Amino acid sequence: MRRRVVPDSTHAGRILQGLTATVMAPQVLASIRVLFPAAEQARALALYGATFGLANICGQVLGGVLVSTHPFGFAWQAIFLINLPIGLVALFGSFVVLRDSRAEHAQKLDLGGVVLLSLTLALLVYPLVEGREAGWPAWMIGMLAACPAALVAFVRFEARLSARGGDPLVALSLFRNSGLAAGLVMALAFYMLSSFYLTFAIYLQSGLHRSPMEAGIATLPFAVGYFFSSLVSSPVMQRLGVRALTLGFVLQILGFGAVILAVNQLLPNGLGIALVVAGVGYGIVVPSVIKAVLGGVDQRHAGLASGVVISTLQIGAALGVAIIGGVFYYTLGTGQTTGAYAHAFTVALGCNVVLLSLCALLVLARGRPIRCRSYHASIEVPLAAAHPTRQRLT
Repeated sequence: MRRRVVPDSTHAGRILQGLTATVMAPQVLASIRVLFPAAEQARALALYGATFGLANICGQVLGGVLVSTHPFGFAWQAIFLINLPIGLVALFGSFVVLRDSRAEHAQKLDLGGVVLLSLTLALLVYPLVEGREAGWPAWMIGMLAACPAALVAFVRFEARLSARGGDPLVALSLFRNSGLAAGLVMALAFYMLSSFYLTFAIYLQSGLHRSPMEAGIATLPFAVGYFFSSLVSSPVMQRLGVRALTLGFVLQILGFGAVILAVNQLLPNGLGIALVVAGVGYGIVVPSVIKAVLGGVDQRHAGLASGVVISTLQIGAALGVAIIGGVFYYTLGTGQTTGAYAHAFTVALGCNVVLLSLCALLVLARGRPIRCRSYHASIEVPLAAAHPTRQRLT
């Protein structure tokens, strides 16, 4: 049965929330890049990842509680209540803790670039998120078909603006940095893992008939592993350098592989441990991949690069939910048995394992690591990411 997509106040509120989030999120990474010296950035990114892990834990439990208890008569809409106290605390903290980190020379807003890039992302993301439930109407397929043309128009507009000496929204010269380009591809593929939350929740609730609260609690081992590994990811990055990414991807591959075995009753009572292992790998990868992307970018481009990273992660999440979620439902078909849901989840998670394997291979293909010393911290970085003005070879 096709669901008709009708914009309402809920859609408007979510769009507003998304717009403000896109303004805020890149500032966090840019502030870490600018406010912290190089020797402390790994620790700052580790705490950044741990904050995500803590939010993951709280979100799974509180989300299940809110959906199950229906506070104030709300259904799933109650999950947005969490943002109110957190937003107020963050607003107050920003006035007390943060210092000004604006650029020395203000840049003009590239309105043309904003419009074209927003159009490009809208043409891509909206059909991917809503297409399956809406039955893929022709106008949504047309949006996807128009996306490449909008992207080409955006790139050409930015190139012309840069040639005239203007301030483009995205400096295309950044992509000449092979480390940044490879890191973005890796981040895109890695964040398609967001589909895991969707497919695992559907498997638990529809396949095993768990309540939303029980499904949230079942995800806790992954979130707990993510949280604690994020706390220790800083010394891991300092010790292993680029190999920390490889370690994180390998742990996720092993963990999710064990999850597949547990779901298919080939590893009895092993689901919790498997999720912990996958979560540990995830907690190592998140700060490591961000550092790999932003580490070689000059501070004056920190805000721009951070925005590109956040956009890449969000596109990866949308692609993962749409493509791998589509694989899940295609595999499920009309089956409504526990076995059918287990098989569909296995195939979908197998797609994630393949993507993680490709990410691990991409890390290995970026070049032989070299030893560098940066601000009294000895770390290993890939050859392409070595920055001659900030790092001294040993």
